[in-house]
Amino acid sequence: MTSIHHTSSDKGYDDQKIRRLAHQHEIRPLVKHREFTSLRKAWNARLDANLYGQRSQSETVNSTLKRKYGAFVRSRRWWKQFRELTIACLVHNVERSL
Repeated sequence: MTSIHHTSSDKGYDDQKIRRLAHQHEIRPLVKHREFTSLRKAWNARLDANLYGQRSQSETVNSTLKRKYGAFVRSRRWWKQFRELTIACLVHNVERSL
């Protein structure tokens, strides 16, 4: 089983609750801080630029999936939503391999 070591997102997800949750699960959040102070600017300067730069790949995949399959899920329960998204990803990968 693989584990998640890093997660990245844009400044819109700069929230202490999200950061605490990630740290509890031993995941390093690669989320730029909103730069209200010089300390936050320094924290942003310490982010690994190569890892943070990989965020664009996930943004591209998310955009592609939204265009192909719609921007919403039909299911109401979280496990069915997860299953629906997993199936969409599987179908996308099969279509790309053909």
